[in-house]
Order: sequence, then C-alpha cells, then structure tokens
Amino acid sequence: MAKTGTTTQGLRSAIERSGYYPALVAEAVEAAVGGEPVTSYLVHQETTFDSNEVRRHVTVLVLTRTRFIVSHTDEQAADGTSPSPYATTSTESVRLERISSVVLSRVVANPESYTPGTLPREVVLTIGWGAVNRIDLEPAACGDPDCEADHGYTGNSTADDLSLRVSEAGDGPDSVRQTLAFAQSLSEATVASTAAR
Repeated sequence: MAKTGTTTQGLRSAIERSGYYPALVAEAVEAAVGGEPVTSYLVHQETTFDSNEVRRHVTVLVLTRTRFIVSHTDEQAADGTSPSPYATTSTESVRLERISSVVLSRVVANPESYTPGTLPREVVLTIGWGAVNRIDLEPAACGDPDCEADHGYTGNSTADDLSLRVSEAGDGPDSVRQTLAFAQSLSEATVASTAAR
C-alpha cells in the first residue's frame, strides 16, 4: 500500500503503518534526508512470490527542496552468507537537477468513455537520473527481402533507474491517487530546479 504526504513526521508515520521493519527503514531514510524538510513522499510496499517463499519489499521515495531520495528494503531468507534471515536497506540521494525524466504511464478502462479526473486502474512511475540505462538491441535489416548483408544492429537506450507499478486492484485506489500526487510533485520540482539554474 502506498502512502504519501508532505512532512517528516508524516513520513515516519507512513513507514510505521507499512509495518515492514519500520525502525530499520525509518532510520535509513531519515539518515539520507538529514535535516532537510520533506516536500513530498511515497511509501510503497510490495509482496512477491519466489518459488515457495513470500518476499516483501518496501520502496520509500522522498522529495526535498533540493534532492530526490530513494530507499529500498528487501528481506532475504537464510542462505550461505547468513544462518538467519536478514534484510538489506539501500538509499540513494539524487540532486533534482540530475533527474532527466519522470514518466507516468496510466492504464484506463473503457477509454472511449473516459471522463477527466477518473482514476486510472494502474499507474507505472518511471524515474531516470542516469545511474542505470537499458539498451535494447536487435539486428538491423533493409527493405530487400533477398538481402543477406550484415546491417549491424539497431536499438534504443532508455533511462530506467526506478520503475514503480501501482494498481487499483492490488494496492487500492488511495495508493494510485498517492502515486499520481507524488509524480506531479516530482515533475514540478524538476521543472523548478531546471528554471533555477
């Protein structure tokens, strides 16, 4: 379930409500935020199934006046490196001017009768800042069906640092609304940071 808001105390409360190792997650996020006021945040918990195991993952996105902070926490079963289950938490702090793209994909039912303001049934928020690029390549071809020449490769390079999928069916309508609100706040902040340069 996603939670969003605009205060540091609200961020802590949303992390606690997620119920996913709240002390660990809150400490990591608060250390990354430091003393900077929180402008907006989104807490999103996912449950995945891996063979016979259920795994949980929480993503916390925080927007401050100058930075975008992303935190991921995953739980792991006992393995060769640890005799007991463990969790891994990572945080990354990105200056707003480094964010190159904020992509919000909306999935709506019955688009022919769509009414503005209707909640999408699913949204995918993709944020790029240049840390991870995905390259999709395929063999290039020409228009001649009898041509046997090697035309090299063609492809696309896509910034894909973070992708977060939220659906009304799986996460609830409030989570979709909150993701839309956070995406708008982040888009507005990146425009403001570009204008301030």
